[in-house]
Amino acid sequence: MKHYTSIHDIDDIDSWIAEAKAIKQDPLKHLALGKDKTIGLLFFNSSLRTRLSTQKAALNLGMNPIVMNVSGDAWGIEFGDGTVMNGTTAEHIKEAAAVVSQYCDIIAVRAFPTLKDKEKDESEQVLKSFVKYASVPIVNMESATGHPLQGLTDALTISEHTKVAKPKVVLSWAPHVKTLPHAVANSFTQAMQKMDVEFVITNPEGYDLDPKITGDTPIIHNQEEAFANADFVYTKNWSSYVDYGKVLSEDPNWMITKDKIGDAKFMHCLPVRRNVVVEDAVLNSDSSLVIQQANNRTYAAQLVLKKLLENL
Repeated sequence: MKHYTSIHDIDDIDSWIAEAKAIKQDPLKHLALGKDKTIGLLFFNSSLRTRLSTQKAALNLGMNPIVMNVSGDAWGIEFGDGTVMNGTTAEHIKEAAAVVSQYCDIIAVRAFPTLKDKEKDESEQVLKSFVKYASVPIVNMESATGHPLQGLTDALTISEHTKVAKPKVVLSWAPHVKTLPHAVANSFTQAMQKMDVEFVITNPEGYDLDPKITGDTPIIHNQEEAFANADFVYTKNWSSYVDYGKVLSEDPNWMITKDKIGDAKFMHCLPVRRNVVVEDAVLNSDSSLVIQQANNRTYAAQLVLKKLLENL
């Protein structure tokens, strides 16, 4: 594995989950692997769990993390080819990626979509530019269309907490006060498609995800019907894909409640807006796995970094 930019970089999700569980049992076992190695964490957008868990994962492997908030700490970076740079950008990605590669053995990048230009967002310009121009492995810490560290985390969490051979997992849209991207939902979908689960997606009309990602996964527009016999309910808001980036519904009836999910385990990537996305009764109950998910972010990231270090 040269880079970790997508769930599709996982060749065998069961073996990855098994290895992540082993790492969780002894996080410092491979402390010498990253000795004298440096990881650069470049944030074009804000972060809490991804920032801290990836730093901790690197430290558990003996690496030296360097963290940069690119939008505030660096020159404005130009990503276009052949651009006349007489505007606000002062440095081209060709030089920036090459320079950072000399300082770092692995580069991790976080860059959100605009949610205004579907074609531009789906081109993954920032992430793919680092892959193209850097000379070291690239890790996706959430991009315009994917969050593979979160997706791997979610697969690990479901594996740890399932009590049946083939659990029913439901990805449910929920209302939100902001316009949000599709990245988490996309990567969760791709992760579930690799696992031996009964997986369905439920969302209002007009909110179907990219059909190239959902593929044959059943999409049910009746939330109550989708939740029947669910073992896990994973909840996330996303804006419209067809009417790209638009908020078509703020229907509060799609909020997750204890009555709706019954005994199913509740999952969310965090941060989550209480009593908008999900009611307190769910988050405060033993059904909620959100804190366990957040803890697993470290071990998912540590597994990815371990695999990349082993190939350096």
